[in-house]
Amino acid sequence: MLYQIYEAQRSLMEPFADFALAASKLYSNPLSPFGQHPLAQRMSAGYDLVYRLGKDYEKPVFGITTVTVDGVELAIHERVEIDKPFCELRRFKRFSDDAKMLDRLKGQPAVLIVAPLSGHYATLLRDTVRTMLRDHKVYITDWRNARMVPMEQGEFHLDDYVNYVQEFIRHLQGEYGNCHVISVCQPTVPVLAAVSLMASRGEKTPLTMTMMGGPIDARKSPTAVNNLAMNKSFEWFESNVIYRVPTSFPGAGRRVYPGFLQHSGFVAMNPDRHLSSHYDYFKHLIAGDDTSAEAHRQFYDEYNAVLDMDADYYLETIRVVFQEFQLVNGTWDVISPEGDLERVRPEDITTTAHFTIEGELDDISGSGQTEAAHGLCVNVPKARQKHLEVAGAGHYGIFSGRRWRDVVYPQVRDFILKFNETGPATPARSPARKASVAAARRTPVKARTTASARAPRK
Repeated sequence: MLYQIYEAQRSLMEPFADFALAASKLYSNPLSPFGQHPLAQRMSAGYDLVYRLGKDYEKPVFGITTVTVDGVELAIHERVEIDKPFCELRRFKRFSDDAKMLDRLKGQPAVLIVAPLSGHYATLLRDTVRTMLRDHKVYITDWRNARMVPMEQGEFHLDDYVNYVQEFIRHLQGEYGNCHVISVCQPTVPVLAAVSLMASRGEKTPLTMTMMGGPIDARKSPTAVNNLAMNKSFEWFESNVIYRVPTSFPGAGRRVYPGFLQHSGFVAMNPDRHLSSHYDYFKHLIAGDDTSAEAHRQFYDEYNAVLDMDADYYLETIRVVFQEFQLVNGTWDVISPEGDLERVRPEDITTTAHFTIEGELDDISGSGQTEAAHGLCVNVPKARQKHLEVAGAGHYGIFSGRRWRDVVYPQVRDFILKFNETGPATPARSPARKASVAAARRTPVKARTTASARAPRK
């Protein structure tokens, strides 16, 4: 019912937001009679702020059309390589009419960036993608808003996330012989699981795995986000944050963790900071500081655009990662596309070099949580391991902004280049046995957990 109330309120606010936008333009136009008023600038700024507080924020676009490398401008063509029900694998293909630059581009490493499925869209990593395009062939997971996925497309579980990642890795391996993987925040856990499962089966694994600000071991330096997940019961989350999508969307009836609830949580973490930011925006508009005002708009266009997460995926993430710590305890079993239970064993990874990155001031993934991956991948030689703590960086600073571009990226680039090599592609596994998977999915979450614990080692 809460979701329906929210949608009714949003629909009610829409005409007022449109009016505020029109009024803002009316007061800011010097040719308008209203624009001659002594307080016109303040009135325009006030209405503009009302508009931005009341408008509906849709999914942003990446908007990366060019990138400059050593003085040569490359054209970027964004396209969907693989279209899955809950995710699109996007490629940013580079073009140039400079023959020497084309030869250089062909030999550069292929990188799969696994974006978080934790509230915001993959466009939050726009700066990550733009920077990586200087020296890499770049692909990214673009997760869909669950409310836009029809019920006939089935459910989406944490297991499906892991299997999606494996499929995308195999796709890049088929194209280039091998690849590198970068995971930011939430996907560090399922990416490590995906690579572990591939290693356990004897498949070719990525050359490198870079994990940035993620909850590999959420018990270390728990943050407010961790404490919420740890201190509330599984039943509390299921009863208080899960709702069904209203009939006005393609995914009507699907159980989700709504984006508007997530956004409320994001804002509640730092309310004073957001209030101050909006007031500064108001002052920038009055002062005619268009540069600062535009920076505010760009940030909040991204920050306020949120998506719904499928309930099964969200609840299983809470249980597996933040309550039972199954990855670090060695008790996590994943259902494969063939319907088999497979134990996640990071110790089976032997060749994939891994690089962990943390922000000194990260208030989402605490100190040591990502670095814990080194203690799990015990059979990776020390020479193929690296850890970086970025001084003065918060959570977003390790993958976006000046510290990302000047401090983090050069080390990520050099790490990838150090272990880059090519080789023959490894054939993908046999097609999924859908009936087996469906039978496994019909088993309740708690029963699946018990069955996983009894599953023999694969």
